[in-house]
Amino acid sequence: MAAELLELGQLFVVVAVAGAFALRLGLSVIPLYVVGGVLAGPFVAGRMGLPYVTNGEVVTLFAEVGIVLLLFFLGLEFSLDRLLESRTRITRAGVADIAVNLPLGIAIGLVLGWSLVESLLLGGIVYISSSAIITKSLIDLGWIANPEAEPMLGTLVFEDLFIAVYLAVVTSLVLGGEGGLGSVGRSLAVAFGFLGLLLVAVQYGTRLFTGVLDGTGREAFVLRTLAVVVPISGAALVLGVSEAVAAFFVGMGFATSGHRERIERLLAPVRDVFGAVFFFWIGVGTDPTLLVAAAVPLVLAVALTTPAKVVSGYLGGRVYDLSKRRSLRVGVGMVPRGEFSLVIAALAASGTTPVMREVIPAFAVGYVLVMSGLGTVLMERSEFVERLVFRGDRTSAEA
Repeated sequence: MAAELLELGQLFVVVAVAGAFALRLGLSVIPLYVVGGVLAGPFVAGRMGLPYVTNGEVVTLFAEVGIVLLLFFLGLEFSLDRLLESRTRITRAGVADIAVNLPLGIAIGLVLGWSLVESLLLGGIVYISSSAIITKSLIDLGWIANPEAEPMLGTLVFEDLFIAVYLAVVTSLVLGGEGGLGSVGRSLAVAFGFLGLLLVAVQYGTRLFTGVLDGTGREAFVLRTLAVVVPISGAALVLGVSEAVAAFFVGMGFATSGHRERIERLLAPVRDVFGAVFFFWIGVGTDPTLLVAAAVPLVLAVALTTPAKVVSGYLGGRVYDLSKRRSLRVGVGMVPRGEFSLVIAALAASGTTPVMREVIPAFAVGYVLVMSGLGTVLMERSEFVERLVFRGDRTSAEA
């Protein structure tokens, strides 16, 4: 136990230093947490004969809680009623987004000779944008009050809802595929049945979610919230459903409880601590030498999916009747990839093939590091991008 506590202490030292560097450099903390995990893990610090952190049971459990809380907070931002009100525009922008990006990632995997399931995992990694990075950047850059924020958030909503179904499907394929089509079918039936029950609870259980938290002090409030989201997420995992998806739906349930702001205020520090452990854990399990094996898909993905995301985001902006300039800003703003890509990578790591266990996680880490940094810089330098794209087109540049 002493050794585990010492490792945990080392983990928190590393993420604290990484967070300080991110603040100094003006970058998202996510890629630096991952880098910190790589450097402090067995494949770098361990090989150098230095004390290192392993992805043991304690760190892995903390990382699972981090996934749960990250997705729970995303769910808090949405409600079924809000989604239904803007469903037409959200659907049109979301369909443009998925039609451009998901098939492109699958195609890259198939060209590399990967199986369909492996290619489907790659497609999800390159398709899904980072809600955490994009939302934080919208606030930091002051875009949150601009017209381009609406299509960006709408597209993120569509992605979050689609990824719930996607994760249910690929979890069954990765974890339950050994038993043939019958096993996959049973796993999918259980997954969608569980998610269906959660949706019913979200739609009709407002009084239940409200009653759980009414009239409680701070300590009881935090404990009761965790006593709902963590067991439900754990039950989902036992049934072969993504714990992240279950947490997202539970968050949607609490969004209409009247306690959303208090939840965000009291549990945000808890989320940030466990979220940092999750990103660090991804790095700890990554052997940087395997990035060599992932170099070809990484270069292809960055070169092809960056402009693809800009194009799909631009189309989404036009769906919302934005000008060409603001639509381009939407596209630039959708480039960052982050937490969801790493969640998919963590799922792939539990697969049965070398590509799933080694190449895809290494690819995802490299891809998130590049795309989160590149996306943040593109958002900060969006005016330069606009001038470059609309050079000679004064009407578009001034629209």
